[in-house]
Amino acid sequence: MGFLDILLGRTKPVAPDLDQLFALPSAAVTLEAAAGFRPTGGGAVCFATVEGAAFEQTHREVQALLDADADRGGVPVELHEDDYGYSWLVSQRSPEQLPQLVNDLHAVNSSMEVNGFGPQLLCSLAAFEDERGRRLALVYLYKRGTFYPFAGGGGGGGRGGAGGAVDVFWGGG
Repeated sequence: MGFLDILLGRTKPVAPDLDQLFALPSAAVTLEAAAGFRPTGGGAVCFATVEGAAFEQTHREVQALLDADADRGGVPVELHEDDYGYSWLVSQRSPEQLPQLVNDLHAVNSSMEVNGFGPQLLCSLAAFEDERGRRLALVYLYKRGTFYPFAGGGGGGGRGGAGGAVDVFWGGG
């Protein structure tokens, strides 16, 4: 970073650290104790869709890997596309299986990164809900290399912004 970059306020982008996802189970304990939000067992990886055989093969391999998990039960991993052209690979487990969900999310991210699709990764998230039905997602944003909370509800309602995209994850899209 040069002198001109410093004067103009440019900063070096933070490199994503996919291992930070493994902090989610301990964060879930704190979130439940402090605010009453419990894991729902839902999680997703969002990425920019890329055309081509290599990307399709990577996607099929990731989906087959996650669907082959004998302990998963219930709904297999599903792929959705939102109104903004992003793809969401949604994984659903029981609420007690947050560590396994984190492993799912990490496997998707690692596979995409190893196969050269790291720049297409947008975020990973895990869903939480409290007794009153309020929803919260802890979102890991790759371009920032950090977590942030996202509180929202279903049914986008034409709000625009990230809300409509996250509705795909919450079943509203």
